[in-house]
Amino acid sequence: MRIVSNTGTDRVIDIVQPMLRTGHRIDLASETLSLHAFGELREELTRMTGARLVLPPNNTELDLLGAAADRTARNRLQGRWLVARCAAWIEKTVEVRRANGPIPQGAIVLRNGDGRAQQALLGSFSFSTDGLGLAPGNPLNLIQASETPEECDRLGEWFDAQWSALAADPDAKANIVELLRSLAAHRDPLSVYALILHHLFRAQGDQLDEDQVIRSATGIRDTEVWKRLFKFQRDGVVGAIDKLDRFGGCIIADSVGLGKTFEALAIMKYHELRNDRVLVLCPKRLRDNWSLYRANDRRNFLAGDRFNYVSG
Repeated sequence: MRIVSNTGTDRVIDIVQPMLRTGHRIDLASETLSLHAFGELREELTRMTGARLVLPPNNTELDLLGAAADRTARNRLQGRWLVARCAAWIEKTVEVRRANGPIPQGAIVLRNGDGRAQQALLGSFSFSTDGLGLAPGNPLNLIQASETPEECDRLGEWFDAQWSALAADPDAKANIVELLRSLAAHRDPLSVYALILHHLFRAQGDQLDEDQVIRSATGIRDTEVWKRLFKFQRDGVVGAIDKLDRFGGCIIADSVGLGKTFEALAIMKYHELRNDRVLVLCPKRLRDNWSLYRANDRRNFLAGDRFNYVSG
């Protein structure tokens, strides 16, 4: 056995890809089943006669959509296309069995048309882009490749023994295909929007800490505009300031009459008190409305706050 560095030209994919020939077979034990890894080997895998997959007991562990390193691949917007191709490949060619627990290491056995093992790999890798060596992985991962027919035979026999020890379950394959089909299904815009919001803000929790977000040292609580806000408006201001700090932007989308202008003024004053420069961009017909709050005018009941933003 030799050690595979999984970098440069000594990657798992460099060893596996030439062996994925028409009429050959592949055995794979992996903790993940990345669509982007499948995409890199799709043409070769779909030409093969058969495949056996040993996967974790739960679909949630498969990382079908890849990891952080696959962001560029996801940005190609080929997800639904890849899902459909992967589902068709599994449905037509693949046998699936579920491990009884976590899969501690990955294994690949490549066989010829007669079922004889031709190449085998074993170690801390999985069927993912970093596992194939296409993306940076953990440099401490230890991956070994067979060098002799005897080593191939032993690893092939090892995989056969693991496969036989697992119960055959017709639903295992059907569940994977069903999961893939669900990923490819059309989603209405509202569901997509709600899911985006969930992933953006799930770490925040249900309540925002006003004392944590509104730094008392700014003196915002002593301003006229803050004192005139209702509780629900103050909550909106706190939420907006938090999102501006964390994400660099925020949209206040309250209904007409709920005080969006005063919430915006409070947010602007907060930043002015931090010595930030504030620019208000508005339609020309509304410019006088915004200019009023900067003026020493009897109509400006917030004159004491001395707003100093620029409007245009």
